[in-house]
Amino acid sequence: MLDKIVIANRGEIALRILRTCKELNIQTVAVHSTIDRDLKHVLLADETICIGPPPSIKSYLNIPAIISAAEITGSTAIHPGYGFLSENADFAEQVERSGFIFIGPKAETIRLMGDKVSAIKTMKKNGIPCIPGSDGPVSEDMHKNHAIAKLIGYPVIIKASGGGGGRGMRIVCNDQDLESSIRITRAEAKAVFSNDIVYMEKYLENPRHIEIQILADNQGNVIYLADRDCSMQRRHQKVLEEAPAPGITDELRRYIGERCAKACIEIGYRGAGTFEFLYEKGEFFFIEMNTRIQVEHPVTEMITGIDIIKEQLLIASGQPLSITQDKINILGHAVECRINAEDPNTFLPSPGKITRFHAPSGFGVRWESHIYASYSVPPYYDSMIGKLICFGENRNVAISRMKNALTELIIDSIKTNIDLQLKIINDENFQNGGTNIHYLENKLGIQKT
Repeated sequence: MLDKIVIANRGEIALRILRTCKELNIQTVAVHSTIDRDLKHVLLADETICIGPPPSIKSYLNIPAIISAAEITGSTAIHPGYGFLSENADFAEQVERSGFIFIGPKAETIRLMGDKVSAIKTMKKNGIPCIPGSDGPVSEDMHKNHAIAKLIGYPVIIKASGGGGGRGMRIVCNDQDLESSIRITRAEAKAVFSNDIVYMEKYLENPRHIEIQILADNQGNVIYLADRDCSMQRRHQKVLEEAPAPGITDELRRYIGERCAKACIEIGYRGAGTFEFLYEKGEFFFIEMNTRIQVEHPVTEMITGIDIIKEQLLIASGQPLSITQDKINILGHAVECRINAEDPNTFLPSPGKITRFHAPSGFGVRWESHIYASYSVPPYYDSMIGKLICFGENRNVAISRMKNALTELIIDSIKTNIDLQLKIINDENFQNGGTNIHYLENKLGIQKT
């Protein structure tokens, strides 16, 4: 077992990792920016190291500072959480070259899956269904690009190969806009991702977003932990997630899950990962693989009883998976609402001091957060300040518990999206299940990009 790890992250995921480390008697080192001295996990860690000022580039994205923290504390491994450096192949490579264990996939795997063009090619090779598209980067020859677009059929979507988080995308509805859309997306991709390669896919107009959670050890064992529906989105950002996905049969779940597991074996995957799909008219279409723990992992934990963070730590220590595929059972239903510090109308971040706080509780209610009364939410990082997860023996019970839990949650003196989450939970179409990825934006009157 690992004896000491650096938690190279902040907020709720850092606290989540710390709790599991304590359970496994693993010593923890919390690295933090100067403004994050009072974060809950920093107050609870065995050791703390300040790695720089608030801007992420000078602290949580500062690779030399994080590796130095591991060196001076005698740590054996680094857990990147999600966001920040979690899918940075150079970071993973430097961690392991420095003699530490990176709690995640190998650097070459992160690179392979981080480039959307190479990821799609790899998945096609391994029998994973993909969206019809350009089968590689779009050409410099616009006549060829027009021919491909016509063959695919409008609308199409231009995507940045190095993109992620909903950035680097542009929908094209006709032949006249194709050339300018490719040019603009290339420029954006170069500026944001330092990679101007873009590719083209058929734009699915009414898909759901469904993903498959996998775990893979170093002994060649791979399991899939059911599916999640993450279709409730705004600007390509997930707002609410649930597991299992409504309307997916056991046969279909097994069909896609087995293919994901097989692909992981073929690419030598290690650790926790997520295959993301668009799902339309009974078919799955691969869009990307996230080579890290996901924000929404708790809903999968609730319906399977498997601690995914614990499995990550066991895998990193060289141990085999603690469970085999035939022992995995899906029980009940879970829903997760992301709680953000943001204006409910403009969606602009709302940093500030929390004067009064009360967490909901009760049977089947789980609150994952680093906030507390008198905590000040800084303006430098993502606006998510907590995740509310509710479990029930079926979807209706889970939704009912979520409704009650949201009304109990009190976060005063800053603006939050609690009311938005209540509107979603009370929405008749959501309650019926199976809303597509455009539903929330249409409900809010947000124009698609």
